[in-house]
This record gives sequence, C-alpha cells and structure tokens, in this order.
Amino acid sequence: MAQRPDSPLRFLRRANDRRRPRFRRGVYLLPSLFTMGNMFCGYICIVYALRGDFESAAPFIGYAIVLDILDGRIARMTGSASAFGVEFDSLADVISFGVAPAILAYAWGLAPLGRLGLAAGFLFVSAAAMRLARFNIQTGTGLDKRYFVGMPSPAAAAVPAATVFAYPWGLFDYRAALPALFVVLIPAALMVSTIRFRSFKTFDLQSRRPYTVLIFIAAGIVAVWSHPRGVLVVMAYTYLLSAFIGMAIARIRHRGGRGVPATDAAVEPPASRDSAAR
Repeated sequence: MAQRPDSPLRFLRRANDRRRPRFRRGVYLLPSLFTMGNMFCGYICIVYALRGDFESAAPFIGYAIVLDILDGRIARMTGSASAFGVEFDSLADVISFGVAPAILAYAWGLAPLGRLGLAAGFLFVSAAAMRLARFNIQTGTGLDKRYFVGMPSPAAAAVPAATVFAYPWGLFDYRAALPALFVVLIPAALMVSTIRFRSFKTFDLQSRRPYTVLIFIAAGIVAVWSHPRGVLVVMAYTYLLSAFIGMAIARIRHRGGRGVPATDAAVEPPASRDSAAR
C-alpha cells in the first residue's frame, strides 16, 4: 500500500532518505573562477616579460601558485570537484607554470644564448606538460598522498620566477647568461624525475597546536612582506633541495637499520647468559 506524503509514518523514513544539503549553482563555478585567475596571471606574466618589465612579471607566477592552491582546496571543501575542473586546471597550469616561466626566463637571461636558450625554454615547457599529464593519470592510483612523484610544476616555476624577481635587471652577456640554463634545466629535469617531493596537501590545519601553526604562518607572511626578494629565493631553492636532503636522510637511516641485526647478533646468546647465571 502506497504511503501518502502526509502519512503519520513519514518519521520512519531511513536516514539516507533525508534531503542532502545542496549548494547553489555558483558554488560549483567558484573553483573554476580561481583556475581562470590562475591562467590570467600566467598570461599577464608573459605580457610583462615581453615588455622587459621582469620585476612586474615574476610576482604573477607567485599569485598563480596561490590561486592554484585555493582552487583545489575550495573544490574539496564544497564537494564541487569534477572532471572538467581537473582538465581545466591542468590546461591553466601548463600556461602559468610551463609557458609563462619559460618565456620569462628566456626574455630575462636565455635570449643571449641564441638557439641554446630557445631549446632550454622549450625543454621546461615540455617537462611541465609531461609532469602534469603524469600527475593526472596517477591520481587515484593509491600512491602515497604525502609525496609527489617528481617536482610539482608550481614549485618548479617558482625557481626561475624567484630568481628573476631577486635580480630583475636581466642578463645580456653570453657568459653571464650561462647560469640561467641551470635555473631552467634543473627544475625541468626534476619535474620528469621519479624523485619524491613532500606534499603539503595533507597538512592538517586542525592540529593539536593550532596557535603554533598560526604563528609560523604569520611569521612567514611577515618575512615575505619585509624581505620578499631574499625570502622567496630561499623558499624556492629550499624546496628544490629538500628532496635531496630527504634522500640523504633516508639512506643514512637505511644504513643504520642494516647495523641493527649485526648489533643484535653480537649480543650474548640466551644459553650463555643462562650458564653465567648458574
């Protein structure tokens, strides 16, 4: 027998039948708006780089990194993640963290190297595109979420961006421009490598000591605000080197673990200790 909507037994409905909270349609567009802003920052960076205004161009990559972090956070918080958003985010990242830093680095210091500089810039773009493609196919495959496989493209883009921001006057001599190759090629190689880099996506803001976390965040903001050039360079290169430091620590621990069995073997066997007790 069908139950009428106004039946007194309607309170017996299962908990699963209750209406779920619905967000407005605009909420589902919010992550894409941040992604659009990310792409816009990459575009503006290219425009300023072509004008030769490197001091204005480099910070836009930093703005793009912040927007890239926010769009993912907001999508997870609102439950508005979608296949379209994933693909749109990847395309925006290719522009902001692949093409934009490559053009910025070329206009800033790779141009005097001629074809060598062109090749280095294109390698960076190719590495960023391959890094993002690999990340997309590895998502949801059960990998450790605490680490990235290869250097993330935003962190790789931060290396040339922070370098240019710290020295925005440009390199116009062939010999002086040679170090610019390492600024571009090392992050490019790390992006397509299998070296693990720490991920901060699993960073718990609801820790047992929230005040300590807030103090560190406030200290970082103050440091960037007061000495932006030096602090941003230190942050970019510290993250680049963090993977190698982590590998060295892991090897030291691994060697220390090998020594444990040998130490245990050197301990007197139980029979000998029983004999001594007697």
